[in-house]
Amino acid sequence: MELIDAHKAKIFALARRLAGNEQDAEDIVQESLLKAIDNIDTFRGEASFGTWLFSIALNESRGHLARQKRHGLRSIEEYLPSQDSSAVDSSASQRLLEWDDPHSKLETEELQRFIDQGLSDLPYIYREAFVLRYVEDLSVKEVAGMIGESEAATKSRILRARLALREYLARRFEVHHGR
Repeated sequence: MELIDAHKAKIFALARRLAGNEQDAEDIVQESLLKAIDNIDTFRGEASFGTWLFSIALNESRGHLARQKRHGLRSIEEYLPSQDSSAVDSSASQRLLEWDDPHSKLETEELQRFIDQGLSDLPYIYREAFVLRYVEDLSVKEVAGMIGESEAATKSRILRARLALREYLARRFEVHHGR
């Protein structure tokens, strides 16, 4: 028993890291120690007792994870902070959930500035059709009704706006990124 007690803290630390919580780690340690006691006659001394005990704990951890998977996947909401937490926890959690990679955020903001500039350079009749279709997410039929044009004419305006915007963005990225 002294030999097991000497390694119990290390086994618990391993199980805690693998299981992700103390309750499961305690179960893993208990099962690991019971298996070690039950199978002590199989210990051959080829590795240290601690290594042998670690391998049992590792196998128990894997088994524990497999059993959890068999019980079904948890929804993503179960991993997110609950809305019932205190106001401080809730606001901190919300900031964490809204956090974006600063580099990606800067690139997105830069791209949005380029798009806005390109749109403002378009003649109004094309800008109007494009914004209604892609920013306001209206159907071509709805856009046509709003601007008082046929669907064919509206499609043409939207296509011309897209092509002009694509050309504008291609030029901006060539200049901006030195291509």
